[in-house]
Amino acid sequence: MKKRTTLTLDPDVVSRLEDEVHRQRKPFRQVVNDAIRRGLSGAERRRKLPPFRIVGHKTEFQPGIDPLHLNRFLDELETEAFLAKHGPKRK
Repeated sequence: MKKRTTLTLDPDVVSRLEDEVHRQRKPFRQVVNDAIRRGLSGAERRRKLPPFRIVGHKTEFQPGIDPLHLNRFLDELETEAFLAKHGPKRK
């Protein structure tokens, strides 16, 4: 059974719904109904995901890399990029 009703939506909600209408290329009514269904069933559908875990492994730096100066290489790259873009123009 379909039921017609009038809703007053906040401007930010209208904007987000209109963005979805444009993105999905679906009618406004369908986007609103889908959003309400997702919102109402969200708690029911939440599935338990396993906790995120990071498995580390031992590694060593390659010869010639100083672990106390790891940012030096990045600094050098940034300096080279800056000079290439803003350095003196050669004729």
